[in-house]
Amino acid sequence: MSDRVSPKQFRQAEGTDDWRVVGDGARANFTTGDFATGAAFVAEIARAADAADHHPDVDLRYGSVMVRLISHDVGDLSERDIAMASRISQIARRLGIDATPGTVQSIQIAIDAVDLDAVLPFWEAVLAYKRRGGEDLADPIAVGPNVWIQQIDAPRSERNTMHADVYVPRDQVDARLEAALTAGGRVVNDEYAPDYWTLADPEGNEVDLAPWRDDSPWQPDEDAATH
Repeated sequence: MSDRVSPKQFRQAEGTDDWRVVGDGARANFTTGDFATGAAFVAEIARAADAADHHPDVDLRYGSVMVRLISHDVGDLSERDIAMASRISQIARRLGIDATPGTVQSIQIAIDAVDLDAVLPFWEAVLAYKRRGGEDLADPIAVGPNVWIQQIDAPRSERNTMHADVYVPRDQVDARLEAALTAGGRVVNDEYAPDYWTLADPEGNEVDLAPWRDDSPWQPDEDAATH
């Protein structure tokens, strides 16, 4: 039986206060202050992950450590991710390391295509990405952003054919939206707010700002799971 959980279930679980579910898993960023502290933190995460046989993606920088959790066998979050998130936060507290939830985000590049079968192979080749599902391309070493080839019925002369999707936590989206508007942006579509807003810069280049899936009760069907 699958132990998959929804983003809302993950966020409501005990021990996940440091974490946010944005786009492609649960993420937490930690401020370590120096490289040696971060390396020690990563070493303890590694030991905990080996003990649980459940391994997160960990990015070590000079003054920070970023962690992403997802259960690849179910293509989404699971009870194992809740347990590991809690364990990693416990390690951080013991080492005197603070989480910075306000810095968490996930970015996706979206490309409109009328002829999906013609466009997908080009981007797969030029990026050296791998197909994941029918329309997604993923970096095989999980460093670059996901690329989504979006099927459209006809060319759109009124907008660019590429845009960015920026996934931020629900508790950060209002501030991010206000900052973007103050910086000269404008809302071009809020039909789906508060799920996401489509913004444009002063020259019309678009970005979708989305607090997806941080507090969503939605849980994908078993057949929709991807790696």
